[in-house]
Amino acid sequence: MNKKLMIFLTVVLAFSLVVVGCGGGGDTTAEPSDPGDTQQPADPAPAPSAPSPGDLNLLMATGGTGGTYYPLGGSMANVWNRNIDGMNVTVQATGASVENLRLLASGEAELIMSMNGPATAAFEGTGAFEGNALDFRAAGVIYPEVMQVIAPVGTGIKSIEDLVGKRVSIGPPGSGTATSAEAILEAFGIDPDNDIRKFQDNFTDAARKLKDGELDAAFAVLAVPAANVIDITTATDVNVVNIQGEGLDRLLEMDPTFSPFEIPANTYDGQTETGYTVSQWAVLYVPTDMDEQVVYDLTRVMYERQPEIATGHARGDQISLDNAMLGIDPVPFHPGALRYFQEVGLAN
Repeated sequence: MNKKLMIFLTVVLAFSLVVVGCGGGGDTTAEPSDPGDTQQPADPAPAPSAPSPGDLNLLMATGGTGGTYYPLGGSMANVWNRNIDGMNVTVQATGASVENLRLLASGEAELIMSMNGPATAAFEGTGAFEGNALDFRAAGVIYPEVMQVIAPVGTGIKSIEDLVGKRVSIGPPGSGTATSAEAILEAFGIDPDNDIRKFQDNFTDAARKLKDGELDAAFAVLAVPAANVIDITTATDVNVVNIQGEGLDRLLEMDPTFSPFEIPANTYDGQTETGYTVSQWAVLYVPTDMDEQVVYDLTRVMYERQPEIATGHARGDQISLDNAMLGIDPVPFHPGALRYFQEVGLAN
């Protein structure tokens, strides 16, 4: 190559480098090293839309960890969460019925389990809710609540009248067990504050005390058979203290939310005769203003997925459409629950 040609090529190359360095007219962009580095124009913000009924976090107030409400509520929550899109129900341990009704009224819980007796008192502003009626709605019965007054055979206690002067746990303050126990004692003419030595243990603690001889009897609203009562019988045979006679008649007249109930003989070790007692109903209650579709879904899944609930807690086997609408009056059903009951032929 001659000297003139080499000079010409050098000049052309230098000119090309200058042009590239200036951007080539400004319409060429470098290829990014990673596609994620590419800065795209921001998408316009989506228009706000109404929340889906399932897009909800709901707190469910249950009961003590040693009772039925808390573990059964956990099983119900798991089934709701699996079967309702966007639903997230969590459960909270509480003092049970009376406390739960107050939590519902205050907005601190969106779902609660409660006995129908305390719920009636809350709705009417009587008893523990004297002068302070609460507004809420029912979604449906969960299972029968059986009052079981348990006494070791050695105490000789067989009837409510036998409790006078004895060490008796009536249930935790604010619980449906305690309010029911007080109503039963009063129907039999027994003053809970003066005629017995009153204790207010949860039934897990009461069962331990019965086994250790620290209590003579304990009231508990439990399913039949109750695991805690069976546990007591590992240490001592028990009697189911009978609720019958004139005291029962007065109780049913004073509070029609109670129903007579029989516990078959030999349900528990030492219980050789039929136990005569009373029951109420555990009910799912919701706020009056809860979205209709949400309540419809909760109600539908609770009854249609009952076998799934029962796999999580044995008491789920008592969730039944046959009982779904029993003992609710005077508390109205939520329109969402009523729609489901109409669909399955339970309501007009």
